[in-house]
Amino acid sequence: MALKTRKWRRIENGGLSFTELGFGTAPLGNLYRAIGDDEARNILDMAWDGGVRYYDTAPLYGLGLSETRLNRFLRGKNRDDYVLATKAGRLMQVCGPEDREGIGKWFEVPTRRVVYDYSYDGVMRSLEFSLERLGVDRVDILYVHDLCIFTHGSKAASDARIEEFMSSGYDAMISLRDQGVVKAIGGGINEWEVCQTLAERGDFDLFLLAGRYTLLEQEALDSFLPLCESRGIGIVIGGPYNSGILATGPTPDAFYNYDPAPAPILEKVRRIEAVCRSHGVSLIDAAFQFPLINRNVVSVIPGGQSGEQMASNLRAAEATIPPALWADLKEQGLMREDAPTE
Repeated sequence: MALKTRKWRRIENGGLSFTELGFGTAPLGNLYRAIGDDEARNILDMAWDGGVRYYDTAPLYGLGLSETRLNRFLRGKNRDDYVLATKAGRLMQVCGPEDREGIGKWFEVPTRRVVYDYSYDGVMRSLEFSLERLGVDRVDILYVHDLCIFTHGSKAASDARIEEFMSSGYDAMISLRDQGVVKAIGGGINEWEVCQTLAERGDFDLFLLAGRYTLLEQEALDSFLPLCESRGIGIVIGGPYNSGILATGPTPDAFYNYDPAPAPILEKVRRIEAVCRSHGVSLIDAAFQFPLINRNVVSVIPGGQSGEQMASNLRAAEATIPPALWADLKEQGLMREDAPTE
């Protein structure tokens, strides 16, 4: 099976070819529940057989588990047949069980605590460790990870981490790209405002924006996405289902932005789903296809923690959405008027 692809080429290094459906591997790090190695491998095999050729990981995902599971999967595959991204900014340090990172979030994972390090040496060490866990000779994309308020707790703390990175770790990324060690550098971040700050201050190729340009949220159109368009910066959309609610619909146990969905979000999704249903379209298909209409978006990377979820993602990647659906959403005030729909 062949998925649609999109070419990114900003600088003269050959660029990268992305499948419109990529694979976000945080769930393979036993996010919220544990899955076995065989099940994880089956999901990855299903993605590959379905045509997926872009894989995104990070040291944080399962405290190294996601990268080591990708190791088994990628071994023996032609390295030029897929695009691989990982992230820097956190180093994993052995610790006692009581000090482990993410208790209640990551299950059956290595006993590690996170040390934030956005310095030059921290970026270099992070990449070296990732290459060992992944068992590959190179990654294609290196993102700085989570310089956001969501992660660090306040704007002041986020700003301090941005300064730490731009004064040191950024130089490491530029050096890695200049040497051809990686083809692209960018940020994997939960807030478009932080992405915009980085884009204004540095020379970045790609941003992985998690959950902030979706069927529910389009504020990134204010200034960030136009800036990316003007500079040829590609966008990978993570969290296209806003932590699940755009996949499950407005169920009582639906999650939005990693927490139980509040009543106003449930109501908005209920209305969006009704419009989708009136056009014979499933909510998840519309949620997946919407970001791809934006010309800067190169790939959408939902996670998959079961064969059923992976199958759903593959179906969504092949879906065709009638233009009248987007028009109706705008007419009912459920989508921004300036959101691209063609």
